[in-house]
Amino acid sequence: MAANTPQLEITCSRQFPEWLAEQRVSLAFTTYQTGKLFMIGLQPDGRLSIFERTFNRCMGLYGDGQTLWMSTLYQLWRLENVVVSGQVVHGGYDRLFVPQLAYTTGDVDIHDIVATEGGQVAFANTLFNCVATLSETHSFKPLWQPRFISKLAAEDRCHLNGLALENGEPRYVTTVSQSDIVDGWRERRHDGGCVIDIESNEPVTTGLSMPHSPRVYRDQLWVLNSGTGHFGRVDRVTATFEPLTFCAGYLRGMGFNEDFAIVGLSRPRDNKTFTGLELDDNLVKRDAEARCGLQVIDLRSMDVVHWLRIEGIVAELYDVVVLPNVVRPMLLGLKSDEIRRTLSIDESSSR
Repeated sequence: MAANTPQLEITCSRQFPEWLAEQRVSLAFTTYQTGKLFMIGLQPDGRLSIFERTFNRCMGLYGDGQTLWMSTLYQLWRLENVVVSGQVVHGGYDRLFVPQLAYTTGDVDIHDIVATEGGQVAFANTLFNCVATLSETHSFKPLWQPRFISKLAAEDRCHLNGLALENGEPRYVTTVSQSDIVDGWRERRHDGGCVIDIESNEPVTTGLSMPHSPRVYRDQLWVLNSGTGHFGRVDRVTATFEPLTFCAGYLRGMGFNEDFAIVGLSRPRDNKTFTGLELDDNLVKRDAEARCGLQVIDLRSMDVVHWLRIEGIVAELYDVVVLPNVVRPMLLGLKSDEIRRTLSIDESSSR
C-alpha cells in the first residue's frame, strides 16, 4: 500500500463500549463515498468489534436484528441473518447477515428505505422525486410524489431524500426544496428544505437547510437539519423546527434506542453543494472542525454522551441502524470466496 494512502482509524469515547453493552445493541452504518457497510459491536473482552464489507455506493439502510435492506448503486439488497437465536458462530459473532436477494432498480439514487407493517418495502427515489416500492418486472413502482412535482422524470428536482414511518406506514418525507425543475434544489440549499406529510401532501415545516433522516419516535417527529448541524424535532402543531443539539458535522442517518438517539456525521465535501452553509459558521463559532462518525444523544438532556469517530479514508456516512439484542454482528460481502462457502439450511417447515 502506498505510503500516502489514507488509512482508516476508528476511535470512541471511553464509555461507548459500556453503553453498547448496557443497551444490548449493535450499530450498522453505510459509507457510500467508500462503499462500505460497517457493523459495530463488542468483542468477548469488551473491546469494540468492527466488521465491514464492500458494497458499491451503499446508502439507505433499514432493518432490525434479523433482516436488513440496503441500497447500492443500482440494486436494493435484502440481507438476512442465518444464525439461530442463542447461537454464537466462529469468533464470537451472534449474527451473520448474508446478501440473499437483490432487486435491480437501476441508478435511481435510492436514499432512505422503510418496510411497512405489512412487509412492503418503500424508499425515497431521489432521482425521480417520489416515494416508490419494488417491482417484480420494472425498476420501481411509484407510490407517492409531492404536489409540486408536475411529472415523474429522472431529474432530481427537489432532492427528496428522507422517509419516515408512522404507525407502520410511510408518513413523512424530507426534501431540500420545493423545486420543479431539473437540479433545482441546489439553489435552495440554505432555507428551501421542508418536511412533507404524505397523507395531506402539505409541508409540516419549511425553511430548513438540506434536511435528512426524518423519524417518528415516541410520538414525536425528529429530523436532522443537516445544513446547520442541528438535531431537533418538528412541532406538528406550530409547524416549526426546534433545534436541540448541535453536532460538529453534516448530519445524515438516525436511529433510536430507549432514551437515546444515534446520529451520523460526515465531513462535508469541498464542493459547491456542501460549502457555504450555516454549518460552516456554526463550526467557526465553536472553534471546531467537521467530524465523521456517530454521536449518541441523551433525549433527556439533549447532550452528546458518547461518540465514535472515524478518520482517514472514510469521510462521509449516510445511514445508521440500531440492531437490538445483538452483541457482535458480522456479514458476508460479494468480493471474497466466503460467500460461496457459507451454507445454511432452512428447517422452519421441515418434518
